[in-house]
Amino acid sequence: MPMYQPSKRNGLLGFEGSGDGRILDVDTAVKDGVLGGVAVGGYGGRIGEKLDLKKMIEDLNLAEFPCVFICPISLEPMQDPVTLCTGQTYEKSNILKWFSLGHYTCPTTMQELWDDTITPNTTLHHLIYTWFSQKYVQMKKRSEDAQGRASELLTTLKKVKGQSRIQTLKELHQVVANHSTARKTVVDEGGVTLLSSLLGPFTSYAVGSEVIAILVNLSLSSESKTNLMQPAKVSSIVDVLNEGSIETKVNCVRLIETLMEEKDFRTEVVSSHSLLVALMRLVRDKRDPSGRLPGLGLLKLISTHKQVRSLIVSIGAIPQLVELIPVFNPDCVELILFILEALSSTPEGRQALKDCSKTIPNVVKLLMRISERCTEYALSILWSICKVSPEECSLIAVDAGLAAKLLLVIQSGCNPVLKQRAAELLKLCSLNYSDSIFISKCKLTRTMQ
Repeated sequence: MPMYQPSKRNGLLGFEGSGDGRILDVDTAVKDGVLGGVAVGGYGGRIGEKLDLKKMIEDLNLAEFPCVFICPISLEPMQDPVTLCTGQTYEKSNILKWFSLGHYTCPTTMQELWDDTITPNTTLHHLIYTWFSQKYVQMKKRSEDAQGRASELLTTLKKVKGQSRIQTLKELHQVVANHSTARKTVVDEGGVTLLSSLLGPFTSYAVGSEVIAILVNLSLSSESKTNLMQPAKVSSIVDVLNEGSIETKVNCVRLIETLMEEKDFRTEVVSSHSLLVALMRLVRDKRDPSGRLPGLGLLKLISTHKQVRSLIVSIGAIPQLVELIPVFNPDCVELILFILEALSSTPEGRQALKDCSKTIPNVVKLLMRISERCTEYALSILWSICKVSPEECSLIAVDAGLAAKLLLVIQSGCNPVLKQRAAELLKLCSLNYSDSIFISKCKLTRTMQ
């Protein structure tokens, strides 16, 4: 039996004795219970409840396990290990597939096999089963404990107030965040209704932030979402969004997005000046950029509702978003362009885009730069602006290099609709120039610069 060296990089991946530095082989590891053996075939000490190894591996979904459990072919833990004449061990199904492809070598050493017999490695199988059984039993016990603890905390929450309520919510938040069984218990035992009742006009930030952090981890029913869409509760969520830490703000954003998924969602829920201002503040936060993408994602969702677009424009969102284009990553820029394109469908939005001096230069630079979708949004925005004031805006756009960029779009492999829009915009821009001057404006060297 080969000797298995303990990994010096990570103690978890090696086998060691009781701290005395002994190097053990698999037989010794099983015999001495080095890994903390669990009776094979037993569950939590109850003999006879055979655990399925495949299910245990899937349910545990561990990122790390002893390296000798890994099949060299699939790099996954083995369930039916077999050993070749070279001494190398593989998952049975993997090595049989290797043979079926016409290979008669050992995949690890590439030695030619002098004997194609595969021998079940029962010792290693026993060790794998024992190790995963122990982990599985521990996981089940933690889940059961979390389930019971969640139930206790819900009962306590009905009775306590003040600082005790906050402490109970904090503990429930931790349990729910770490255990799916706890989340199910909270939902099954009416916890969502209880938590929702804590949101209202007199909710403190400390209570509101914990309630929201718990709710975003739960599967909310249609009835629960409808309940949370009450004006007083939405107002409470918005208040927390305005006051909270970055983590709390993101939780508020996620909860509002969940409410917007409801088929009976009412636009009035997000028609809030305070909500939109809070979102813009989150997006522009230079101290912690982790709120940018969630904030823009919710703003995008809100901008799909026509009734709210004018309100978004009224808070000065357009110049703020335009200024952020050069400094944000491509994912954020695509969201910004989507929002600006949606706002350009309103008269106020088109005027605000035109009045912002950075709109045309910043948007022109994005053509053919990030993605076809970004180019589509950018063309739509530029078309809307140029239609407001063709002479003034087209001159600014051509000076910013628009003509050459439009030629690139027309000559590219973009979809026909984009090419048509580019051609129409190019024609609009050319009206202010003689043919010779406009041709000079279309030089590609200008675009490259």
